[in-house]
Amino acid sequence: MIDHLNIGVADVAASRAFYERALAPLGYTVLLQREYGVGLGRDGMPDFWISDRPPSGPLHVAFAAADRASVDAFHRAALAAGGAENGPPGPRPHYHGGYYGAFVLDPDGNNVEAVSHQPE
Repeated sequence: MIDHLNIGVADVAASRAFYERALAPLGYTVLLQREYGVGLGRDGMPDFWISDRPPSGPLHVAFAAADRASVDAFHRAALAAGGAENGPPGPRPHYHGGYYGAFVLDPDGNNVEAVSHQPE
């Protein structure tokens, strides 16, 4: 099991603004601010970090969503936060029958996804 992920970004402030808004529908908030970066998470645990290291990407990071409505809300929030469209919300039956995901590109070109495995 993965405890946390840290990705290097070109501009911590820009990435913080993006992720803070994009991940809010999934229950993520900024939990820690350090001089080198920011820890986001839910339930009091920062499990996703962005830091001023050289950019790590492009990466693909998928966040679990409770349901399809949360995937849709993530997609809207991520686009409103400046993300670039990389796959609208919808079923992805080529992955499996219950897969419902949405994809955006963050300020560094990383492919950020929200996915629900819950049936309709």
